[in-house]
Amino acid sequence: MSITIVENESVFDLTASQRVIRQILLKPDSVIGLSTGRTTKNMHRKIVEQHHRTPFDVSHVTFFGLDEVMNVPRTYAGACYTMLKTELIDDLGIDNAHFLMLPTMSSDWEKDCKTFVDSIEARGGIDLLILGLGENGHLGFNQPGTPFESVAWTTRMNDELEARIRQETQTPLSLSLGGVTLGIKDIMHARKIVLVAKGAHKADMVRSMLYGPVSRAVPASVLQLHPQCEFLLDAAAAKFVKR
Repeated sequence: MSITIVENESVFDLTASQRVIRQILLKPDSVIGLSTGRTTKNMHRKIVEQHHRTPFDVSHVTFFGLDEVMNVPRTYAGACYTMLKTELIDDLGIDNAHFLMLPTMSSDWEKDCKTFVDSIEARGGIDLLILGLGENGHLGFNQPGTPFESVAWTTRMNDELEARIRQETQTPLSLSLGGVTLGIKDIMHARKIVLVAKGAHKADMVRSMLYGPVSRAVPASVLQLHPQCEFLLDAAAAKFVKR
C-alpha cells in the first residue's frame, strides 16, 4: 500500500481529482467507481474545472456509483445518483449508457444487484475505485461486521443518517430505509483503489485502518491487503500516521 499526505484542503482536492484524470488519460475506456460525500464533493468539482479548462476525452469512460440509498426517489437531493449527476456527470456530458447506478427502488434487490455487478464486469471490471472512509470504518454501506466475502447487497445505514433521510424525504416508519452497495469482495476486485480521507475527526479511524488488525470490526482495514491501494490523506486525518 502507499500513503500520500497533503497539507491543505485545496491541494488534497486537486490531488484526488488528478488520480481520476490520470486514469482516463492512461485508459480512455476506463471503468471508474465514485463515492459521494463531503470528502469527494470538491474532488468532483476539480475534475469538472480541469475538463472545462483543458478538455480531455471522456466519451468512452464508464462511471458508476459505489452505493445508493434505498427506498427514496431518485430525485431526492441526498440520493447518490442525484449527487453524482449534479457534481460531475452532467457537467462532463456523460450519457446514461456510460453512467451505471444501483437503483433507489426495486421489487427484486438481489436481481438488480447482480445486474449491476454484471454490467461492470461486462465492461472489463473496475479500473479505479475512489473510496471514502466512514467514521466507523465503513466502506460504502458496508458497516462494521460485514463479511469480507460479501458481494453487492442491501444493508442498513447508521441510525443518524437514516433518521435524517427519513425526515428529509418524509418516509413513513412502515417503509424501511437502508443502503444498497457493492460488497467488500467487489471492492477488493478493483484493479486500483484510492481511499480518500480528510479532517481531524477521521484521524483515529485512519490509524485503525492502517495499523490495526484486519478485522470485520473495521471494514476499511481490509484495504491493507489490496495490492494497489493508495491512501490519500490530509494532514489532519494523518495525525497518527508514521511519516
